[in-house]
Amino acid sequence: MKRSYFAAPYGLWMLLFTIVPIFLILYYAFTGWGGGFTLENFRLFLEPEFVGILTFSLWLAFLCTGLCLLIGYPAALFLASKDLKRSSMIVVLFVIPMWMNFLLRTYAWMTLLEDTGLINRVLEWLGIGRVKLMYTQNAVLMGMVYNFLPFMVFPIYSVLKKSDEKLLEAAQDLGANAWRSFWRVTFPLSIPGIVSGVTMVFMPAVTTFVIPRLLGGGTFMMFGDLIENQFLTTGDWNFGSALSLIMMALILVSLGILNRVDPNAEAAEGGGLW
Repeated sequence: MKRSYFAAPYGLWMLLFTIVPIFLILYYAFTGWGGGFTLENFRLFLEPEFVGILTFSLWLAFLCTGLCLLIGYPAALFLASKDLKRSSMIVVLFVIPMWMNFLLRTYAWMTLLEDTGLINRVLEWLGIGRVKLMYTQNAVLMGMVYNFLPFMVFPIYSVLKKSDEKLLEAAQDLGANAWRSFWRVTFPLSIPGIVSGVTMVFMPAVTTFVIPRLLGGGTFMMFGDLIENQFLTTGDWNFGSALSLIMMALILVSLGILNRVDPNAEAAEGGGLW
C-alpha cells in the first residue's frame, strides 16, 4: 500500500470543509440575488460605514498585537531563563486558562469589569469610587489581550528555549554586557518566534466577534461582527461572502509581509558587531 493512501482521509476532509466552502464564498461574492455575475457586493463595501468598521478592526487588532508583544516577550524571556526553577510548572499555569472555553474566559472578564464586579469593589474599598469599565473600547481591548496573549508567549518561549546558550557566553567573553548581548544575540534569535506570535495574534484579533459583543455590549462593531450579521441576521450571503473574501485577502497580504522577514539573515548580521 502506498503511503499517500494514508493521506486520503485528510484530503477528503480538506476538500469538504476547506476547498468547497472557499468556492462557495467565491460564488456568492461575485453573484447577486438572482445568481448573475456582479461586482456590486464589493462596491457596497467601499461605503464609508463599512470601511470605517474595517479600519477600526485593524487598529484594535494592531493595539492588541502590540500589547501582547509588550507583555508576552518579557514573560517568554522569563520562562526561558535557565536560572528559573520549576519553569515547567509555570508554563503549565500559562496553559491552564487555554483549557477553558473561549466564551467562559470572556464571561469571567465580564464579572470582573461590571459595575458591581471585583475591580469596582476594590476601587470602592480604596475610596476611589466606581468607574465605567464595561461596554467600552478598553474593555474589548483587555478581553482580546487576555484571550490571545498565550499565542504570543509560547512561540517566543519555544524559540528562546531552543536557542544555544553558548552564543550568549561567547558574547560575554567578547566584552558584551547583558543589555548588548540581548540586542545582538537573544533578540535576533527570537525573531522567528515574534513573527509567529504576531501572526497568531493579529489574525484572530482582527476577525473576532464574540469579545466585542460581550465586553462591548454591541456598541463597537468589528469586521467579524459585520460578517456574522450578514450571514445570520441580515441574510445577505452575497455581501457577507464578499466581506469574507476581502478579509481573506487582507490576511494573505499580512502573511506575505510577515514572511518577508528573514530571521536567519538578521541573526547572522548580529554575530560580529560587538
